[in-house]
Amino acid sequence: MPISLTILGSNAAVPAHQRNQTAQFLAIMHHAFLIDCGEGTQLQLKKYNIKANRINHIMISHLHGDHYYGLMGLISSMHLYGRKKDLNIYGPPGLLEIISIQLKYSDTSLNYKVNFKEWTPNLSELIYENDNLTVHTIPLDHRVNCSGFLFKEKPKKRRIDKSKINENLTPLQIIGLKNGEDLLDDDGKVISSNEEMTFEPHPAYSYAYCSDTKYNELIVPQIKNVSLLYHETTFMEDMTDRAEMTFHSTTKQAGKIANFANAGQLIIGHFSTRYKDLEPMIEETREVFLNAELAIEGKTFEIGEV
Repeated sequence: MPISLTILGSNAAVPAHQRNQTAQFLAIMHHAFLIDCGEGTQLQLKKYNIKANRINHIMISHLHGDHYYGLMGLISSMHLYGRKKDLNIYGPPGLLEIISIQLKYSDTSLNYKVNFKEWTPNLSELIYENDNLTVHTIPLDHRVNCSGFLFKEKPKKRRIDKSKINENLTPLQIIGLKNGEDLLDDDGKVISSNEEMTFEPHPAYSYAYCSDTKYNELIVPQIKNVSLLYHETTFMEDMTDRAEMTFHSTTKQAGKIANFANAGQLIIGHFSTRYKDLEPMIEETREVFLNAELAIEGKTFEIGEV
């Protein structure tokens, strides 16, 4: 099953040019994540036929409004629609207080439990793990505490060659083959080698979400060889001084990070409202990193086996 990323919002600061504020929906092995939640995110979920109740994990990169002002509305709607299962929210210091105050003064007791994980600024740490996946924070360089997120599949098991399997194999023997073990008889002697019975495992894929940040090569070692990279690209190259001053990045800077990281593919987003036409932005990025795409709302990027 592929990793599937749907762009819900791609604009910086305010909605403009039919573009909304930052939000993305990521599905990995039946687990659904919402990454950032700008104003209007729940309307975007409806527009692209994504059920909000599929979302069990929400990652918030920082406390600038274009990345989280949609969160309370979404939390409230989940409550009104009768959600019962836990919701896990991962965010910077201060976000739990914001959520708690709004629930307090609206006299709201949610139907479901919110589990809040506060990530540590300026530190890469494991914030989520299951049998198939890890999620680490990526420290970024912005005006306020800001973190990206690195989603990495764990190494996958070997694939059974069904043409070599007979009905006498036990479940434990099949598990052993998937784990790279040889097929043994009762005396421990090799009946068939693992290479004869299995294929190489599918590759483990990864996705790095690099939200608002100035150009920062320090993130490269952590995202090295990432399958898919999203990197903010607020400005074109002629606005480099403006990007530096506002702690944002340019087209070519995003391309350089993708090159240094040996990324499989680059997505650029978080576009300044000054740019109505985005084609010049992607053209400039491709001068540095060819396999780059725009974060067009409603577009889904898939990586991995179908």
